Amino acid sequence: MIDPLAEVVTLLQPGASFSKIVAGAGRWRVHRSEAGRPFYCVLLDGSCRLAVCGGEEKTLEPGDFVLIPSAYDFTMSSLEPPPAADAATHPVEISPGEFRIGCHEEPTDLRALIGYCVFGSSDATLLVSLLPQLVHVRGEGRLATLVQLVDAESRQRRPGREVILAHLLEVILIEALRSLNGTETSPGLVRGLGDERLAIALRSMHERPTHPWTVEQLARETALSRSAFFERFRRTVGVAPMEYLLHWRMALAQDLLRREDGGVAEVAARVGYSSASTFSVAFSRHVGRPPMRYAREQRDRSAS
Repeated sequence: MIDPLAEVVTLLQPGASFSKIVAGAGRWRVHRSEAGRPFYCVLLDGSCRLAVCGGEEKTLEPGDFVLIPSAYDFTMSSLEPPPAADAATHPVEISPGEFRIGCHEEPTDLRALIGYCVFGSSDATLLVSLLPQLVHVRGEGRLATLVQLVDAESRQRRPGREVILAHLLEVILIEALRSLNGTETSPGLVRGLGDERLAIALRSMHERPTHPWTVEQLARETALSRSAFFERFRRTVGVAPMEYLLHWRMALAQDLLRREDGGVAEVAARVGYSSASTFSVAFSRHVGRPPMRYAREQRDRSAS
């Protein structure tokens, strides 16, 4: 059986960027404005607060794992942060890969492993949009262990390092996402898979992307009326069923072209298009350039 979650994570092509240990003491606040980089954190000791994009604050406890698949604006602080008028605290590097934050004279009351990863897929924006905006997992010790393995591996230059890191990050993402209660996440794939009826439709589209699916057929698969299925899918997954199918087919096509796995006509057939010309029009509209040009750009990118 095809696992849609594993497929999306694999196509994202996660890789390690950097990680560091942060030790905190006293009152502190760190604000970050990013450009959509994936951010993760494992709280090793102590507690702190996290607020994403000005949303409701979450209290993080030892062993908690947090992932922001596309980080733009977030704040972390001590449980009793400094006054709002005070400037944000700046971490100070005390040794390679280790930083201190807050009061340097007080005993450490927080330790966290934080870092960023990268998604190598040229279609990462679409794929990330299928994931929750914030992943917060508590009580899953395996996640903390996996992240510590990433940290240890990223600090060494051993043979096969990049391959190991990529596979470790894939496992971390899948482990974190499947640990969530899908019904409580933001709209997207995880929430859709948490709905027993919609999960049937999602797995059907992933298992048979070449099938000429219609909303009526997918509704029958889920034993729902057409209107009930359409509205439930759109509300839960965040896009309409046929839009999701189009996005998924284009993601598969980009992956096939990137790996030079067949010509345009063959790729078209493998993602559900009866002709290369129809596929080329859809691909150009979706990606912004024709499939042959896209494949050539990917080859040039790999060669550079």
